Amino acid sequence: MKKNLFLYLFVFAGLIALYLFVSSGKLAEASNDRINALQKQLDASQLALQQAQVSNLELQYFSLENNDDALAYYEEYELEDPARYIADKLLETNERKGDNPLVPYEGMQNDFKINKIKVLNHKWILADFSDGKYWGELLLQYELKEDLGVDFTLMDHLLYTRGS
Repeated sequence: MKKNLFLYLFVFAGLIALYLFVSSGKLAEASNDRINALQKQLDASQLALQQAQVSNLELQYFSLENNDDALAYYEEYELEDPARYIADKLLETNERKGDNPLVPYEGMQNDFKINKIKVLNHKWILADFSDGKYWGELLLQYELKEDLGVDFTLMDHLLYTRGS
C-alpha cells in the first residue's frame, strides 16, 4: 500500500510538473505576442510623432519667431515678444464699434472682427475675420513706429462664400 501511495504521489507530482511546464510556455508565448503588439504600437506612435514634428516645423517656417533677420528689425525697440505685441495692436482695432476698419466688407450677421492672427515677418500679417457666420482672410502690411504705434495697411482680402 505504501508502495502504491508513493507511486501515485510520484505520478501526480509529474503531472503537476508537466502542467506547469506547458502553461508557462503558453504564458511566455502570450507575453511575447503582447510585447510584439505593444512594440508595433510604439513604433507607429513614434512615426506619427516624427511626422507631426516635421509638419510643425513646416508650419513654423513662415513665422516671426523663427525668422532671425526679421527679429533683428525689432532689436532697437526692445520688445520681449514682438509678434504678440503686433497681434495685440491689431486686435485693438476690433474694439471700435461696428465692423473692424481693416475689413473691407460689411458684416451680414454681426460686425466683422479679426479672430486669428499670424505675424509672418517684420512687414506682413495674415489675419482671419468673421461675423459669426461668414468669414474671410486678410493680408496686411504693418509698420512699427518709433513711438511703438503700429500702422496697418490692407494689401489683399477675400471673403468666403457660404457654399465654400
